Formats: sequence, structure tokens, C-alpha cells
Amino acid sequence: MTKIITLITFFICSLMSAQNVNLTVSVSGLKNNKGTVKVGLYNSDETFLKTTYKSVVSEIKNNEATVTFTGIPKGEYGISTYHDENNNGKLDKNMMGIPSEDYASSNNAKGFMGPPSYKDAKFTANKNSKIDIVLN
Repeated sequence: MTKIITLITFFICSLMSAQNVNLTVSVSGLKNNKGTVKVGLYNSDETFLKTTYKSVVSEIKNNEATVTFTGIPKGEYGISTYHDENNNGKLDKNMMGIPSEDYASSNNAKGFMGPPSYKDAKFTANKNSKIDIVLN
């Protein structure tokens, strides 16, 4: 009986893990190797650029950085990333509220007179994937 329960448990676990994917994000266009790169993953229009679903920080090597989000559910996402050049943990802005550190979003989405929209940045992750983002 214990063998049957163990087999059923393994089967259920394998089905659950089959619903998850890995997402690798490659960030290029960094002007130097100072500081870190922060990558935020968002899973809805309501939370985009407000509350990350998951976030990862990466060191910079050869003016590039790569992060991987492991075991995320298949679905729709958007990414926002920035070069935290002074390593203070936030995207610095000038007096007008315009970012003074380089930033970008998935699909290289650009905003008009403001940040990009989730609609322009969203993509679907149905399998293990890689996204390339070039900083502005």
C-alpha cells in the first residue's frame, strides 16, 4: 500500500512540475560593469511596474547580465529591467522624474511620455524560453 501511495505522489509531483517553465533573460547594452542589473517579472497589467511577481539581481560581466526565473507557471508575463549603476537598490530619476539610469522592458517596449504599458511588454511563456532585452 505504501508503494502505491508513493507512486501516486511522484506522479502528481511530476504533473505539477510539468506546468512550470524556466525563463532566461539576457540583458545587453550596458555601458559598463559597475553595479548590478535588476530584473522584475510581472504577471498582470494591474501589477506591471508596481509590484513584481518575482525579481532577480545579477552581476554584470562584459557589459551583459543574464538571469533565470526557474519554475514559473506557464502564462503571460512582462519584464522590466534597469542598470543599478550606483548599487543603491532603486532606479534613480532626475528632478523631472525621468530615469537617470538605463532601463528597458520585454519586447523592447517603449512608452510615450511615460513608462511602457503591459500590453506592449507582455509575452507568453509556454515552454522554457530565453528573452533578450537591450537597455536604452
